[in-house]
Amino acid sequence: MLSYQHLYHAGNPADVHKHAALAWMLDYLTAKPKPLTYLETHAGRGIYDLDAPEARKTGEAEAGVARLLPRFAPDHPYARAVATVRRAEGARAYPGSPRLAGALLRPTDRMELAELHPQEAAALRAAMAETQALVHQVDGFSMAHSLCPPLPRRGLLLIDPSYEIKEDYETIPQIIAALHRKWNVGIIVLWYPILLSGAHSPMLAALRDARMTDAIRHEVHFPPVRPGHRMVGSGLLVVNAPWGLDAEFARLAAIFR
Repeated sequence: MLSYQHLYHAGNPADVHKHAALAWMLDYLTAKPKPLTYLETHAGRGIYDLDAPEARKTGEAEAGVARLLPRFAPDHPYARAVATVRRAEGARAYPGSPRLAGALLRPTDRMELAELHPQEAAALRAAMAETQALVHQVDGFSMAHSLCPPLPRRGLLLIDPSYEIKEDYETIPQIIAALHRKWNVGIIVLWYPILLSGAHSPMLAALRDARMTDAIRHEVHFPPVRPGHRMVGSGLLVVNAPWGLDAEFARLAAIFR
């Protein structure tokens, strides 16, 4: 688990899918004056340099943000957030979900971020130093269980593991069901990779069996970003989806065609 570093994969097509949907949901929530809570279980380092050797080694951002960002309208929340971060950090910076959220949330909103990897957690604290975010170097699922239901109760939880721990596929349905029971008004967003092996399929079946009737799913598919890469798509499951998310998912599908 502690060997995973997202810098090798930052800005890939799955990041664009996940971050565009997240940005839209946060923009929707902040349209109302009420404060909200943003929680994240696997936050990473917060911001990534696409010119770093690790990012250039895989070239995944060229198949992702470099190709897809120009397809977004300039006023789309995702495009706005990326532009905000790049004005501060440079044209080759790419915001992870914490910095993306930081560009869209207000000072009155609460942010709690978990990152277990020591170096990534230190980088995350530096990346979020100018925001109200609290960074915890703890297991993200434990943090979510301890904080839910948060105050303010209105808000969103992003679950975005690396899936390097294979047991995550088995435990996530139970974790989401338990969190949904504790925080029945919270928006819970799960990202998952679509793999050639089909490793994600039993997890999706278990999530269907959990009978969360207020959950919706969206997937986009794309070619492997490099030879031998096993991920061929990106999926999102959203519990308590905001009104209008179905239409936004349809717009995202068109961007990925």
